[in-house]
Amino acid sequence: MTSCLRKYIVKMIDSHCHLDHEPLFDNLHEVINRAKGVGVKKLLTICTSDLSFINIQKILDIDEIIYGTYGIHPHEAKNYQVTKNDIIKNILKHPKIIGIGETGLDFYYNHSQKDEQIESFKNHIEASIEANLPIIVHSRNAEAETFEILNEYKENKPKILMHCFTGSYAFFQNMQKLNSYFSASGIITFKNSYDLQKTFSKIPNDRILVETDSPFLAPIPMRGKKNEPSFIKYTINKLAELKNVNVNEMINLTSKNFENLFLVNEN
Repeated sequence: MTSCLRKYIVKMIDSHCHLDHEPLFDNLHEVINRAKGVGVKKLLTICTSDLSFINIQKILDIDEIIYGTYGIHPHEAKNYQVTKNDIIKNILKHPKIIGIGETGLDFYYNHSQKDEQIESFKNHIEASIEANLPIIVHSRNAEAETFEILNEYKENKPKILMHCFTGSYAFFQNMQKLNSYFSASGIITFKNSYDLQKTFSKIPNDRILVETDSPFLAPIPMRGKKNEPSFIKYTINKLAELKNVNVNEMINLTSKNFENLFLVNEN
C-alpha cells in the first residue's frame, strides 16, 4: 500500500496556474509546499501581460518545479500590442519559458476589441510556430473564429493546447483535426457540467491534460475558495471517473501528455 501511494503522489502536473495572481503570489512558498505535499511535480505558471511576465520571471527561480510562459491574454490585447518578434524575444529571456500564451479570443467579455484580439492571436500563433513551442489557447464565445484562425496555420502544424476547455463537442471535433490537446479544469467537477463531462469522456486519453487555472475555478469540494495547485487532485479524480480508469493511471496519462507536448522530461 505504501509503495503504491508513493507512486500515486509523485506524478501530478498542473498545466495552467497563475502564481503571479493574489492570493497565491503573497503566499507562494506555502502554496508550493502544499502542492508538493499532495504530489505535484510540475507547475506551469501562465503569463497574461507584460506586467505579469516581470513577476513570472522572478517566480521561475523560486523552485525547480515551476515553469512558465509568455503571452498576452485577449483581455489585455488593447493594452499590449505585441508583434511576433516581441513574443520571440521575450520567450528567450528565461530558460524555463516553455510555452506561448495564454492567448486567443474572448467574445464574451470583449474587454478588447475583436480586431485587436484577432491580430494578437495571430502574432502569438506565428511566434509559436517559429519557436516550435506550444500555444496555450483561451476561447470563450468564439468557437468558430478560434478554429477558423488556427486552421489557417494547419500546414505549419502548430502545437495547440486548448486551455480550460469548456467547448462544445463539435468544437472538440474540429480542434481534434488540428491535433490539439485539451486541458480539463475544475469545471468538470461542477454538477451542471454534464455536457462537458460527456465531451471529456470521449477525448482520446493521449490528448488530455489537467489544470487548476488557480486562483480561479476551484473544483468541488473546494468550490467557493480561492483555487491553488494542490487542488489539482480533485479534478484528476473526476477525470479518472469520467474516463473509467484508476486515478494513478490518469495521473500518469496527463503527466506524460504534458511532457510530450512541452518536451519537459521527467526528472
